[in-house]
Amino acid sequence: MKRAVDFMAAGLAAILLLPLFVLVGVAVRLTSPGPVLYWSDRVGRGSVLFSMPKFRTMNVGTPAVATHLMRDAKSALTPIGALLRRTSLDELPQLWSVMKGDMSIVGPRPALFNQDDLIALRREVGVDIVRPGITGWAQINGRDELPIPDKVALDAEYVKRQSFLFDLHIILKTAAKLLGDKTVTH
Repeated sequence: MKRAVDFMAAGLAAILLLPLFVLVGVAVRLTSPGPVLYWSDRVGRGSVLFSMPKFRTMNVGTPAVATHLMRDAKSALTPIGALLRRTSLDELPQLWSVMKGDMSIVGPRPALFNQDDLIALRREVGVDIVRPGITGWAQINGRDELPIPDKVALDAEYVKRQSFLFDLHIILKTAAKLLGDKTVTH
């Protein structure tokens, strides 16, 4: 049932947001050389790797590591990269991954392929049995500022509590954070 709801919601959102997709894509292309989309290798359900699209916010050639681990992430941002990240507009292409079945709208955020500590801990507590999501319980409770064990504990809590109503609660909290919470960072 969740897969069907994800597919329909992602398809509808993609259609409704098509003008925004075009606008952001043109803005990315006009403000920096390189492709509009960045395909990031991520770990999905069952620890299977998949390629997740995002609007490109970093300059071409930036290392594929978690942003918070970079020495000077701000210098790698494109001219509109900070704005796209702050507003989470860079995440819009992930609707493709939801429609394709690699992701869900709600679930633990997919780990980068090289985040071995996060991947191992998630596997240990059984978080890798669910599809990763565009947003999730850990996402609205601290995002990248959370230490990995705390993030995984929230991910495990999500797996135990997942339901349509809990997903709806997370979606509404995500929207509230995006519209009003100025502390959201990447």
